[in-house]
Amino acid sequence: MALEESLAELGRELVEREREHSDERGHAFDCAKKWHSRLASGLETFHAQVLPNAPHLEVVLSEPRVDDKHMHSVQFDLGRGRHRAIVTVKSRGEMTLVGPFKAGKQEGPCRSFPTNAEGEIEGALEEFVQAFIREAATP
Repeated sequence: MALEESLAELGRELVEREREHSDERGHAFDCAKKWHSRLASGLETFHAQVLPNAPHLEVVLSEPRVDDKHMHSVQFDLGRGRHRAIVTVKSRGEMTLVGPFKAGKQEGPCRSFPTNAEGEIEGALEEFVQAFIREAATP
């Protein structure tokens, strides 16, 4: 079998396997987009305060994407300098807040919540982002 034919067959096989996970992945993306939007709004107000006088405190928020470790999960990241924090939404209905940590160092600490625990997530995400910003803004 030629390389092209072999890879085409593998592609069909993997697409068929992944089809059964499409609903869960879709739910994870929807959940991630919702919390990403909330966080983007919060960072917009934060940036309105800091960017005019302290632009070095800008926090970068990545777009939601397939998780770096688990292909059935979705993640987006916060970054400022070497400081990182990750929000991961898993297809099994769990959201995990990772960090804050420094790039090149071990990730953690982590806190996980069921994706339907919106009140808990709201409070935890606020604490998480504040802890990230405080750590990332410490000289």
